[in-house]
Amino acid sequence: MLTMVGTGSEMNAGAVITNPHTHQKIGQSVGAYTNATHGMTLAAVSLPYYRYILPYGVQKFKRFAVNVWDIDPAGKTDEQTAQEGLDAMEAWMNELGLVMNISDLGATEEMLEGIAGGTIILPGGYKVLEHDEIVEILKESMK
Repeated sequence: MLTMVGTGSEMNAGAVITNPHTHQKIGQSVGAYTNATHGMTLAAVSLPYYRYILPYGVQKFKRFAVNVWDIDPAGKTDEQTAQEGLDAMEAWMNELGLVMNISDLGATEEMLEGIAGGTIILPGGYKVLEHDEIVEILKESMK
């Protein structure tokens, strides 16, 4: 499980929060602006990122929900099952006391464009993110 939060590799073969194959390193860019540790930045951006790319990789997110969080898919759409898995992950991360937003790490609205600009984007994964999409994920990560 910690591997998923750390690299996202179980969720996406390519475009991840920080992935050596695509180098979309949102977490590192947040850390560059806030001096927060890599793990803290990943925890803070993971869920907004996963929720954003969920429609592009719903089958893997569903499998994650069923196999990791024991979510029962009966009577639910694949997307509902997948979302319940992310909800379970969020509850677990809260239980661990992880920082769940980048504002608690010191990020401000004024930093978001720079953080997004510092995120290297190469093709791969479920969804290749554009600069504006990264800004939106960062805005969600502020909450």
